Amino acid sequence: MAFQVLGVHHVGVTVRDMKRSFEWYSRMFGLTPGPVSEGSGEALSRSVQVNDAALAFSMIMIGNTRLEFLEYHNPEGRDFDRSNGDVGSAHVCLEVSDLDAAYRDLVEKGAVFNAPPVTLDSGALIGSKWAYLRDPDGIQLEIWESPA
Repeated sequence: MAFQVLGVHHVGVTVRDMKRSFEWYSRMFGLTPGPVSEGSGEALSRSVQVNDAALAFSMIMIGNTRLEFLEYHNPEGRDFDRSNGDVGSAHVCLEVSDLDAAYRDLVEKGAVFNAPPVTLDSGALIGSKWAYLRDPDGIQLEIWESPA
């Protein structure tokens, strides 16, 4: 190959209201948003395949990866309505040091989980724990704890 993949720079998530998302992710996970930038024009519209696109975007650092929030001012997008089984659905998984403590803390802060945490009892990831929750836009997130 003529190039090397060095890592994941960011994962992008389109949100309805960036301010609301910043407040939620900051309150839930203690994350600090970066500066907000704006974009529009023909080159952007072509690149993102959205006619007459105008948007704001910003990144939150999580370890050595970034979570990018995009808020489209034009056109207004549809609300997220996908399930994990739908082709193209994705989720962001945050590794935590103590899943049980994270679950309790997040529930106390108002997070809505799909179900209580699951502990894997067989296979290569035995002892791992995970749970899915949704952000204010209904976007799937996962918290994960690797075994000690």
